[in-house]
Amino acid sequence: MHIHILGICGTFMGSLALLAREAGHIVTGADQNVYPPMSDQLEAAGIELYQGYDAEHIAALSPDSVIIGNALSRGNPSVEYVLNEGLHYQSGPEWLSEHVLRDKWVLAVAGTHGKTTTASMLAWILSYAGLEPGYLIGGVPSNFGQSARLGSAPYFVIEADEYDTAFFDKRSKFVHYHPKTLVINNLEFDHADIFDDLAAIQRQMHHLVRTVPAKGQIMIPNVTALNSVIDMGCWSTLEYLSGTQSPWEISLETADQSTFNVAKGEDCGQVEWALCGVHNRDNALAAIAAAHHIGVSVNTATAALCEFTSVKRRMERLACIDGVTVYDDFAHHPSAIKTTLAGMRARCKSGRVIAIIEPRSNTMRMGCHSDDLPAAIADADYVWWYELEVNGSVLETLFTANDKVAVRNSIPLIIEQVVAQAQAGDEIVIMSNGGFGGIHTTLINSLGMREES
Repeated sequence: MHIHILGICGTFMGSLALLAREAGHIVTGADQNVYPPMSDQLEAAGIELYQGYDAEHIAALSPDSVIIGNALSRGNPSVEYVLNEGLHYQSGPEWLSEHVLRDKWVLAVAGTHGKTTTASMLAWILSYAGLEPGYLIGGVPSNFGQSARLGSAPYFVIEADEYDTAFFDKRSKFVHYHPKTLVINNLEFDHADIFDDLAAIQRQMHHLVRTVPAKGQIMIPNVTALNSVIDMGCWSTLEYLSGTQSPWEISLETADQSTFNVAKGEDCGQVEWALCGVHNRDNALAAIAAAHHIGVSVNTATAALCEFTSVKRRMERLACIDGVTVYDDFAHHPSAIKTTLAGMRARCKSGRVIAIIEPRSNTMRMGCHSDDLPAAIADADYVWWYELEVNGSVLETLFTANDKVAVRNSIPLIIEQVVAQAQAGDEIVIMSNGGFGGIHTTLINSLGMREES
C-alpha cells in the first residue's frame, strides 16, 4: 500500500512514517517546516519528502491512502484535493490504532510534562529486559537512535499526547490507543489554542481513563488535578506514585538526583546516571512502575536506567567549548523550565546557569503563563528571552527591572551578548519546542571562534 502523509515532519507523524515503512508500505510525505532530528530520520529511512502542500503532489503520486496530520486544516490545498477527489484518508492515531496497536499490550505515557522522556525510559527498560518492545515516541531516544519501531514483542510503548487528533476529529490523540498500562505523569493547563481551561483537559484525560480495561493499571502521582480526573470514575487498578498511599519509596537521593534508590517492598535497586533534577527522578519512577506492571523487576529496571542516555532535545549536551557547556532542551512551559533550571542549579556547583528561551508554544504566545515566568527562571543566573515583537511585550514589562534578564528580538544579538559574557564553568541551556532559527549551531560556532581568537 502507498501511504502519503501530510505533516510528515511532526514528531508523531514522522514516527508513524517509520512504522509504516517498517511494515512494508510505500511511504511518501509532505510538510513545510522541516528541521532535525525528524528530517534526518526520514531521509535515512529513504522516505521521499515534498516541500509544501501543493495538490499536484498527491495527484501525481496517486496514493492508496492519505494520513492527515493535526496541524492541517480546511483550506489547505492538499486537504481540499483529498476531500474533492474522494480519496481515502484518516488521522495518524486512527491508522496507528488499526494497523499497529490492535493486538498489542499498550503501555501509554500521558501528562503535561515528561511524556517523551518517560516513554523513552520505559521502552529502554523493556528492551534491556529482553522484551523487544515496539514504541512510538515524540523524540529520538539516544539509546535507540530512532523514534519508532514495530518491535517483535506483544508490548508497545507510546507517548500519549493530549493534543487533538485531526481537523475532522477533535478528540485527544490518546483516546485511540486503548492502553492496558497507563502512566499519567502530571497535569497542568497547556495548549490554550485548543483547550479553554484545565477542566477541558481533565475531561479528555478522563476519556483516556475510560478506555483502560478493568484488568489494566493506571499510575499517577497523588496530585489534585489528577485526583479530580480519577474522581470522575475509575474502573481499573489505581496505583499512586507519591503520597502515603503509594507502595513506592525513593531514598538515598543526592541533591541533584543523579543517584537515588527505588523500592517497592523488597524489590529494590539504585539509579546512578548522567541525568539530574527531581523531574527526571519522577519520570524514572513512573517508567519503573509501568515496567513493573508487566513483570520487570525494580532491580532490572534501575540497572537499565543506569545505562539510559536521555533523548535528543531533552537536556541534550551539544558541546563543551573552552569550559562552556551548551545544552538543547525542549522545555516550553513554566513548570518544565523551572524544573530543568533547578536541576542544572543543583548540578552546577561553581559555574553559572544561563538560559536562552524562545516562548514559542501557542499557550506561551497567548500570555497564559506570564505570571509564572519570573518564578520559573529563578534558578538561572542570566536569562535571554527571544521575542519577535519586543515593544510593548508582556515579557519586556515583566522583566524591566531585572538586570539579569534580557528580552531581545534578534537571534544574532542574543548570540553576540551571550558569547561576550560566557566564561569557563558556565552551563548554557537553549529552550524551545522548535528550531529556534538555528541558534544552537550558530552559538556553538561563535563560541569556537572566540576560543580560536
